[in-house]
Amino acid sequence: MADHGIPHFHNEPGVAVIHVGAREFMCIGAKPPFDHPHIYLDMGADHEIVCSYCSTLYKFDAALKAGACSPPECAHHETAQAAA
Repeated sequence: MADHGIPHFHNEPGVAVIHVGAREFMCIGAKPPFDHPHIYLDMGADHEIVCSYCSTLYKFDAALKAGACSPPECAHHETAQAAA
């Protein structure tokens, strides 16, 4: 599977707020296999957004790179599956 261009974040640790360096990203809720449908979120000009599926609050932080977040363990990076 090719790496995705849109950052994906999860809230498996159950933190109150996840600070992200992107205004457009996907919320997956928790790590697979317990993830929810991947919800595309677009803050537009706003500085925060709530996932309509899991109610995680995301806040934009311009000091972070686009695929980065705080806490850092909330970033989700898909791994390629080995071909059989």
